[in-house]
This record gives sequence, structure tokens and C-alpha cells, in this order.
Amino acid sequence: MTWHLQPMAAFDIESTGLDLGNDRIVTAALWRIDPANRTKDVTTWLVDPGIEIPQAATDIHGITTEHAREHGRPACEAVPEIGEALEKAAVDGFPVVIYNAPYDLGLLASELQRHQTGVSFSGLLRVIDPLVLDKRVDTYRRGSRKLVDVCAHHGVRLDADQAHGAAADALAAARLAWKLGAVHSELAAMNIDDLHTAQIGWKAEQAAGFQDYLRRKDPEAVVDGSWPLAPRP
Repeated sequence: MTWHLQPMAAFDIESTGLDLGNDRIVTAALWRIDPANRTKDVTTWLVDPGIEIPQAATDIHGITTEHAREHGRPACEAVPEIGEALEKAAVDGFPVVIYNAPYDLGLLASELQRHQTGVSFSGLLRVIDPLVLDKRVDTYRRGSRKLVDVCAHHGVRLDADQAHGAAADALAAARLAWKLGAVHSELAAMNIDDLHTAQIGWKAEQAAGFQDYLRRKDPEAVVDGSWPLAPRP
């Protein structure tokens, strides 16, 4: 049975910003999905990040500093639990769908290091990144590659008012991965280990192409092609 018809997990993080070394997790969600049995279960976390949540981040995901402090769990408790849940999904054999995986995994890895946990998931994970897959099968398509826009292009449901909620984004990413596997035989023909390995090369090629484009105006532009985990700052 091809990978997109087998059980999978899906993971997403919303945060205080885009700096992998200094920003913090605000919400996270991890789904376990079984397409054959039409079941899906989600675990979610609301985290008090221990720092102010900038207004720009609140404008995206809707969580204020005050809300996180009142209703969220301390990061020192929640972050290890998030890492352990992702690690368990990997140990249980679930490939994990993560849209733009280097961001989410890079931020989580930095948080786990910050809180001095013993969790180490990177060698166990088999990741499905619909952003990498979409660029592979439709390299030259113009327009935004944000999750909400790519979902709209492929007819995957993700309402604009739900986008940037961790649970909604993770589930939409899983549905997008399924759609790409169902439509593109090149992807469906691979087993999950081969798909994971192929994405490492595809991401490197995509980053190199974008870097060449940027260097038409900025000869020193650099685009990192690491996948699925961005280098630690």
C-alpha cells in the first residue's frame, strides 16, 4: 500500500516569530491519522513562552501574551512533552507531515535544547513536507506557496480564518500530502524511506535554484537547503 494511504501523523507549530534561535513556541498540534479507518486524533498545546508575544505574531495566530500567560502551560513543561509526543509518533512508525519542516523542527529542536531535555527525534523521523513535494511536481507555478494558498490551488479545505491555527494547519497539511500522493504517480510509487531521502535532494535543488535567482540582484545571497531540520543557530 502506497504511503499516502497508510497511517500518518501531522505536526504544526505557531510561535513568537521566525528566529529559530530566539523565538518560542506558543501553540502546537500533533495529529494521528488513519485514512483506511477514517480516524484522526489530535493533541494540542497552548504554551506560555516566557517572553512577550509580539503583536505581529498575535496578528497571525491570535494568541496574546496575556492569554498565553493565563491559559498556557509553562514552556518548561510543555516543550518536553511536545518533543516526546513527536518522538513517540516516530517510534510507532508514523511518518510525520510537516509543512516547511525545517522551520517547525528547527524551532522545536532549539526549544528542546533550551530546556535541556533528553529528547532526540531527528534520526527517527520520516517526514513528508508538502511544500517540498508541491515545488517538485509544479516547480515553475507562479504565486504564493503559503499553506493556505497551496491548499486552495489543490482544492484542499483550509479556510482563511482557520489558517495559522496549529491544529487546522497540521490537518490541512496532511490532506494536502494525501492529495499530492493521490494525484502524482512519481510520489505515490515511492516507499516512505525513499520519499524522505528524495526530499533531501529536492529541497537542496529548490534552494539552489532560488539562490541563483536572488543572486541576479544580490551576488552574496545565500539560501539554505537543509532538510528536514534547519541548522541550529
